[in-house]
Amino acid sequence: MTSPNEERYSRQLDIVPPDQIAACRATVIGVGAIGRQLALQLTAMGMPWLQLVDHDTVEMSNLASQGYQEADLGQHKVEATARLCRRINGGCEIQPVPDRFRRSLKTGDVVFCAVDSITTRGLIWNSVKDAAICFIDGRMAAEVLRVLTVCDSESRRYYDSTLFNDDEAFAAPCTAKTTLYCANIAAGLMLAQFTKYLRQLPVDCDIQMNVLSMELSIPSGASSV
Repeated sequence: MTSPNEERYSRQLDIVPPDQIAACRATVIGVGAIGRQLALQLTAMGMPWLQLVDHDTVEMSNLASQGYQEADLGQHKVEATARLCRRINGGCEIQPVPDRFRRSLKTGDVVFCAVDSITTRGLIWNSVKDAAICFIDGRMAAEVLRVLTVCDSESRRYYDSTLFNDDEAFAAPCTAKTTLYCANIAAGLMLAQFTKYLRQLPVDCDIQMNVLSMELSIPSGASSV
C-alpha cells in the first residue's frame, strides 16, 4: 500500500529524486519576489529543512510585486513566508532568520541567493562558497531575468566573473522594477537547475531571459557543466 508521503510526491519521483532532496538543507537569502516563490516551491517539492534570511518587513508595495497578503503587512517577510510554508507542508522544518545575512550565519548545503545588490551577492558568495555544494543566484529587473548556478570548479570561476560594482548595474525606474510573473519564472528556472543537479544531469551555469521579447539565451561557455 502506498503511504500518504509516497502519494504526496508520486508525480515528481522521476524528476525530484526523494533520497537526494531528503539529504539537502536549503537556505534562501532574500525573501522578496523571487525568494518568496522559491521558498513556497521548495516546501511543496519536499525540502526537509529550509532556512529563510531577510531583514525586511512587508510593505504595501510588496503585495502586487512579491505576492504577499494584506494580512502580512508590517510583519517580517521571513515570518510571513514561513507561516505559509508550514501550511503547505507541515513536515518541512522552517528556520526564519529576520536579520541581514551575516558571515557568521551557518547556512544549509544548498544556497539560493535572491538579493537586490551585487555587493551583497559578493559578500554572500565569499561566505558560503567553500561550504555550499550548490549555489544558485537569481537576478531580475522588470521582465528580464538571469539565473546563475554554481556546482563545480568551472562554474565557480564563471560566477566570479559575473560580480561587478553596484554602480555598473542597470537601474530600472521604481515603477518598472519587479513583476511577479517574471519572479515566478526565475524561481522555476532556479529550481529546474537544482533538480538537474540532484539527478546529476548537465547544468547550465548562466541562463538569461527577456520575458517581454521571449528570448532565452545561454552565453558562450556557460552551458552544460
